[in-house]
Amino acid sequence: MNRSFKATVVAAAFCAVAGAGVVGYGGVAVGAQKSSGAEKASGAQESAGVREFSGGQKIRVGGYSVNVSCSGRAVGREPVVMLMAGGGDGLETMRPLQKSLSKKGRVCSYDRLGEGESDKPKGLQSIDDSGRILSGVLDRVVGKRPVVLAGHSMGGLIAARYAPDHRDRVKGLVLMDATIPALTAGINKAIPASATGMAADLRDQTIAVNEGQNPERFVIADAAVRSVGSIPVQIIKHESQYSEVPGYGPALERMWADGQRQWLALSHRSSTSTAAGSGHYVHVDRPDIAVKAIKRVTAQAARHH
Repeated sequence: MNRSFKATVVAAAFCAVAGAGVVGYGGVAVGAQKSSGAEKASGAQESAGVREFSGGQKIRVGGYSVNVSCSGRAVGREPVVMLMAGGGDGLETMRPLQKSLSKKGRVCSYDRLGEGESDKPKGLQSIDDSGRILSGVLDRVVGKRPVVLAGHSMGGLIAARYAPDHRDRVKGLVLMDATIPALTAGINKAIPASATGMAADLRDQTIAVNEGQNPERFVIADAAVRSVGSIPVQIIKHESQYSEVPGYGPALERMWADGQRQWLALSHRSSTSTAAGSGHYVHVDRPDIAVKAIKRVTAQAARHH
């Protein structure tokens, strides 16, 4: 992974209109590889009304074509894991993680509207719009099985906002450096209007992206954290990301750390940790930590389901 400032601090957070990025969105695809033809829908069978397939497949959800990838087999009462990439990223960035996890369970991922090989949205999207697409995907590829949502960056925020209204199906959460609950307020506090240069650009780009200037046309609104009850929730934070922002690195790190702690309010069984040696792409820099956390939450969810 490129360790330069533009690739990790700016571009690794939000994919902006001109290809640069800002805080907390996702960024450029890291270590991604396109699916080969042999991987496309390599096998399928019917299971409880759900077409269980392996590889990639396009499905129709809410009038859109949505690109989905699934692998592995469901085991006993274990939930299916749904991986959710960050903003500006397609499911390809989750492929190595999916490959590792699917050795002992069922794992899927999908491109949200505007990302990867899915259709572009027709207009601005709210969290409810994104949730309807996620519900449609889960209906088609998971069915009535319980699910663990494991999201990076913006994918983590969407997972955390979705879960409280879908307690019947979401039985665990893993948030990998998830976008914080109140990013617009946080960035305005961390980088004041008097800032100039790189810091001011970072603030302005972040706010613009939050208003919908991103590939998904997704409006990222600040909101309080809502409880999802007592499901297992693992929150993983990066170790270092903002050290190269002149004058404002420490304030940005405090903002991000405070936001990660706010996600603890999701559940009575929430815990937080820092992935040593990682930047924003926790699952790329420390896949061992990401895999361990997802396996642990999935096992806990299976025991209590």
